[in-house]
Amino acid sequence: MKTTTKFAIGSVAVVALSAGVAGVTAYAMMEKNQDNTSFYESFETASPLRTAAFDASSMQPVDLTKAAESTLNSVVHIMSIQRSKIQTIQGQPDIFDFFFGDGRGRQQQVQTPEQRGFGSGVIISKDGYIVTNNHVIDGADEINVKLHDGREMKGRVIGTDPTTDLALVKIEGDDFPAIVVGNSDNLKVGEWVLAVGNPFNLGSTVTAGVVSAKSRGLGANQVESFIQTDAAINQGNSGGALVNAKGELVGINAMLYSPTGAYSGYGFAIPVSIMTKVVTDLKQYGTVQRALLGIGGRDMGDERYPDEIRKEQKELGATEGVQVVEVTEGGSADGFLQKNDVILKLNDKTVKTMADLQGTLAKYRPGDKVKITVLRDKKEKTFTITLKNSQGTTKVVKQADMELLGAAFRAVPNELKKQLNLGYGVEVTGIDNGRMKDSGIRKGFIILKANGKQLRTVQDLENVMKGALKLKENKDVKFVFVGDGRKKAWVDDFIQKNSLADTVFTLGRYPLDLSQAE
Repeated sequence: MKTTTKFAIGSVAVVALSAGVAGVTAYAMMEKNQDNTSFYESFETASPLRTAAFDASSMQPVDLTKAAESTLNSVVHIMSIQRSKIQTIQGQPDIFDFFFGDGRGRQQQVQTPEQRGFGSGVIISKDGYIVTNNHVIDGADEINVKLHDGREMKGRVIGTDPTTDLALVKIEGDDFPAIVVGNSDNLKVGEWVLAVGNPFNLGSTVTAGVVSAKSRGLGANQVESFIQTDAAINQGNSGGALVNAKGELVGINAMLYSPTGAYSGYGFAIPVSIMTKVVTDLKQYGTVQRALLGIGGRDMGDERYPDEIRKEQKELGATEGVQVVEVTEGGSADGFLQKNDVILKLNDKTVKTMADLQGTLAKYRPGDKVKITVLRDKKEKTFTITLKNSQGTTKVVKQADMELLGAAFRAVPNELKKQLNLGYGVEVTGIDNGRMKDSGIRKGFIILKANGKQLRTVQDLENVMKGALKLKENKDVKFVFVGDGRKKAWVDDFIQKNSLADTVFTLGRYPLDLSQAE
């Protein structure tokens, strides 16, 4: 069971808002709309037109009753169940293990109790697609969805994205009360909003507040640009709706900021500008098409920085923006941006912080072209950059590819090759459910060969995998991989237990021994 996650920040904590376990990384379903309508177009999206009479910022006082009435039916209660399991726990080695054993400590088996958790979700289409937080359903074996009218249904996971803490769940049926999806970019600080969900397992609850800030970064997820609100949000609100005064969905409630774990002033929601992109990708491809700029950066003008960094930034000539501190070799920005460039705009949208940059980039896919405006030597320069994925390509990754490989890869960077004295290899940059994860391969592993073929590019690996699947008489692929040696004993044990000795070959202990690589 995943308990409530807390990220310490000073004397307070950022708290994920589900309660107890959550769920399944079940299976992804590749489904197509029969009418060839895109998934995004199937949302009940709001009209871009606004009349003065309904401008939320001009309504004094604001009547939120209609917004609440129209939203309650679209917000569901999600219950996640993690069944009892037998788990093997690796004990810490003692002196006797080092002298009389294998130095890895003893193993023991324990049975975990059944665990239950709860959270919220939002119906975004009439045919039963529901958005929630990934932490609400992560690790669950069973998902139950209770509608506002009392009906209970089984939910299945279409796809998850831990990076943004979003998940897409499906219930079977039609003509469900879908919420109207608004535009979070139009939100203004001070605008009234409602938080709708199921806090403390109480059932449908509505709280009101205002937008306190936009594009807030907390350091909790890899991609974040939160809407901050003082509407009361508590455990169980995770995955619920943040709506404007017209009842339009503008965010998915995700976290609270609290010294106690309960509401004390501020909650945070994922804007629908990010949500629509993520869930559309999950529906159409089974996995998120994430475009990366390929830089390491930091906000300009943070008073918490050491004096040397503040002095360095002062000399750059900008008070807002993102300072480039590293450019990834082979990434989107390689050959365009430089260290100490200050990113000011992305496609003419002002960038003030890393959260701004992340939130804007999250709307694009690999292959999209964007204009990046930077301050370099106190002069503005604009570059047109083609965005790439984590593998350094513009390829659209479909779920079929993820099922085939179950991981993300990149060619080993030259610097790492020199460090490890390697002439070739493909590095595992991410791992998903699939055959590689089941074989014990983890993020950071470097694969040298597959079926005897040296791997120099990601395409080399894909070709070997696809070729092996075409051979009916031989569907196994043999791998040679190398790490830093510290995980080798664990991997070797896994290989023996699963009878993989003829399929997976490991190399060396720490320090690396690559003599067997050829």
